[in-house]
Amino acid sequence: MTDSSPSLVRIEIGNAEDFERHKSKLGVGQYLLIASGNNLHLLATITAVRASHIDRSRGADLEDGGDADSVSFRFQIDTQPIGTLSEDGEFVRGSHALPVPTEHAYVTPSEVLSGIFSKQIKSPFSFGTLSIAPDVKFEIDGDRFFSKHIAIVGSTGSGKSCAVAKILQTVVGIESKTNTHKMAQRNSHIVIFDIHAEYAAAFRLEETENFTLNLLDVDTLWLPYWLMNAQELEEMFIESNEINSHNQVSQFRHAVVRNKRRHNLGLSNISFDTPVYFSIDEVVTYLENMNAEVIGKLPGEGKPKLENGTLVSERDTCYFDTLQTFVVSSTAAATKASNGPFHGEFDRLILRLRTRLADPRLRFLFYPKKQDGSQLSTGDFADVVRQFIGYLTKSNVSIVDLSGIPFEVLSIVVSLISRMIFDFGFHYSKGRHVSGEVSDVPIMVVCEEAHNYVPRSGGAQYDSSRKSIERIAKEGRKYGVTLMVVSQRPSEVSETIFSQCSNFISLRLTNAVDQSYIKSLLPDLSAGIGDLLPNLGQGEFLTVGDAPLMPTVGRFALPVPEPHSRSVNYLQEWSVGWREVDFDYVIERWRGKALLGG
Repeated sequence: MTDSSPSLVRIEIGNAEDFERHKSKLGVGQYLLIASGNNLHLLATITAVRASHIDRSRGADLEDGGDADSVSFRFQIDTQPIGTLSEDGEFVRGSHALPVPTEHAYVTPSEVLSGIFSKQIKSPFSFGTLSIAPDVKFEIDGDRFFSKHIAIVGSTGSGKSCAVAKILQTVVGIESKTNTHKMAQRNSHIVIFDIHAEYAAAFRLEETENFTLNLLDVDTLWLPYWLMNAQELEEMFIESNEINSHNQVSQFRHAVVRNKRRHNLGLSNISFDTPVYFSIDEVVTYLENMNAEVIGKLPGEGKPKLENGTLVSERDTCYFDTLQTFVVSSTAAATKASNGPFHGEFDRLILRLRTRLADPRLRFLFYPKKQDGSQLSTGDFADVVRQFIGYLTKSNVSIVDLSGIPFEVLSIVVSLISRMIFDFGFHYSKGRHVSGEVSDVPIMVVCEEAHNYVPRSGGAQYDSSRKSIERIAKEGRKYGVTLMVVSQRPSEVSETIFSQCSNFISLRLTNAVDQSYIKSLLPDLSAGIGDLLPNLGQGEFLTVGDAPLMPTVGRFALPVPEPHSRSVNYLQEWSVGWREVDFDYVIERWRGKALLGG
């Protein structure tokens, strides 16, 4: 060893034969042991390897004119200190006592690596094998991994979906299409936002395996609109850039609150955000009446006046039920009447409301029905929450299939579901805290292709989902709700979310902007290892954070079964005979007549 500093330990090999003998163990990402005193060794990862020519006959570089027959090589290996290994094999992260120059360096034996990566973990969780040593099992601290937020990134085709599926299959006990926990139900709770309908295939097992997958799509999802909060409702129906949007907001809020009280007489302190039933159709009727309202101006009137001369003293008694016909506005003394304060102001709002309610793609949101065909009401709130955490079907994995959700409401759907999961975790944990305990029902929310609904920048249509997911990122861990954020474009995902992640798994990244962004998020990642990101093979990953003992390059085994994320083999398909296509079936699916999951 020739140089020693907290960030760089440089090794020199002057003998080409020694280098050739160990060359397979001296690549970037491999580990070296460096003597540090009598009883300790420093474990360091190789970040760079260089060689230079030496003219031994004159002690000068070849460029200075030495004899080519007398040329030999000198090798320099730059390493980054990782931790300290004691004489009895105990590994400690960090390097408090750095070796001094002239200390010897050694290739790390496989049994030493195996002891570090498999035997010193408090709550071991299998994470594949080391890329540099396929015979060494790679384990991380499972509690540290899942109890904090996780980021998984990688370019398309890098094996990202398979990596996510493999991690989750290991959690719930799926191995080679079998359920290793089929004799006893475990307590894991995983909710996956699946934007491409690819993960269900990874969790479907034979009935004999006794594994229940909770698959929620537009046909089975219970997501009643009355659970939306103020931001979600207004994002759905109000155009904030309209001149009179403040009037639309105030009267819409007023109508919703009044209608909630109308349908929930036994409850008090009802507000716009209270998650109780209200009739959206009745609210629209109320707003239409307000939009057409005419006020009688004859002596003693000053109230809304119907066509038959009836004065409306209490709007709630008749505005919610039917459309009313009002008298005609007039300045004549005998029929004096003037337009109401909001006359004609809600034309665009009402059109927007009617259009949304008539959209057949949004039936799951505005007209959700139970299995018996009845309408969901306030009393069904608990079952709505149970479905997402797997308690209706006693499932460890719940997949929310977003592939059939119209893009214009995607953000609201993600926001509503993630907010309900967070609120459940919050209130459940608070109840446990009273007796001095923490949550015993931890939940992980997996945000697949997160850049589609929690982008770093974007219009108001992303506000609700970004706010809900960011809230989990900032506060969820305290209440037993954590995130796994998955994206092929990490530079486009909300920076707030990634800044809260404590564990990072990066598969191959080919985009320079994404590479730079990930490097900036990983403070203990050396530049040399970071340069591996575009060169990782399929299924290879770089992981850093609280769970792994050190920055590590590993390899996942393929999940069995696999998710539906395989690439199409173009040349093979183009090389076979002409295939006929059932266009009628395709068009039926296109129009929504076929089952979305069929």
